[in-house]
Amino acid sequence: MKIGIITQPLQNNYGGILQNYALQDVLKKMGHEVITIDQKYPKIPLWRMFASTLKTVLLKMTGKNREFFFFPKDQELKRISQNTLCFVDNYINHTEKIDNERQIRRIVKSLSLEAYIVGSDQVWRPCYNSSIYISFLNFTDSCPVKRIAYAASFGVDNWEFSDLETKRCKKLVKSFDAVSVREFSGIELCRRYLDVDACQVLDPTMLLDECDYIHLVEKESEEKSAGSLLFYILDPEQSKLDYIAKVAMSLNLVPFSVMPELQVGAKTIVDIDRCVFPSVTKWLRGFMDAEFVVCDSFHGAVFSIIFNKKFVVLGNEKRGMARFYSLLKMYGLEERLITDWSNFDIVTKSIDWDSVNRIREERKNFSMEFLLNSLG
Repeated sequence: MKIGIITQPLQNNYGGILQNYALQDVLKKMGHEVITIDQKYPKIPLWRMFASTLKTVLLKMTGKNREFFFFPKDQELKRISQNTLCFVDNYINHTEKIDNERQIRRIVKSLSLEAYIVGSDQVWRPCYNSSIYISFLNFTDSCPVKRIAYAASFGVDNWEFSDLETKRCKKLVKSFDAVSVREFSGIELCRRYLDVDACQVLDPTMLLDECDYIHLVEKESEEKSAGSLLFYILDPEQSKLDYIAKVAMSLNLVPFSVMPELQVGAKTIVDIDRCVFPSVTKWLRGFMDAEFVVCDSFHGAVFSIIFNKKFVVLGNEKRGMARFYSLLKMYGLEERLITDWSNFDIVTKSIDWDSVNRIREERKNFSMEFLLNSLG
């Protein structure tokens, strides 16, 4: 069967890239022909740039220390993403970059696809989508195809859709053959607001095993990491860095990160080569070599579990806590999520990996069955 995947733009989000790689890999092993409809990273509207700049000016006038938000140009974005995009081109079958519904309709018409899978990642979170309707397959309205949501995520446990978006998406999802979500809270959101039944399945990255990712790393001959405590922090704050330093000291480990040396911004763009994201396989190598992981990322926690590494998650309210709660509760690891940076007790507590791996295998079998039955 020829299958098209709709997911978030493939740019420099390690988890987003790897979940798409994993889903393609699983579907190919089932004997399907798969391609990802590669959406372009959405441009920031001029009004939003103006609003952000105005807000910063006003805050500075009141004495607040806020930096102007930086909006990288296409070429700058491409440069800092050169390594991650190389992985996308080498390991993920995808279309040309698409940035509107008209282009999608033209492309998919030429592909003659028989099924579409939406997911995974936060494909059903409006603030992360330039057009939420594309993630509900509005462009397939006249096509006799299978429509499936696999591990679609709302990102949060509250409803963020407008009344108009709710009305339209509720109608669109009625044409889906099967709906599954990544978080347990997504089941209730689907029932209450979209009037559709859904089940919970694993993030696609968890459908593959540790050995599958090690094979990728070895294929790219990635060198050993520079430390033994991996920290993967999306929203760096001094308090988090202080916590990491204390954990490293208490465990006698050497901290290291697999992220750009500098975050791209108005001041750092002059040194853009230090803002380049390391390769996807170097990021994976970090989990291979780590003895302990500190992260504030959903996929940071996911890969800690896949590689059976002791870890702690620093609660990331900005990016949605429901994802963390759902993931960790599934494995009985809720205590690994902390919001109090003075909590060091969890660092020395062991994890029952036999129990975790047994649960993951059970959930993996259920998730694979969902895909098999949905595709028919």
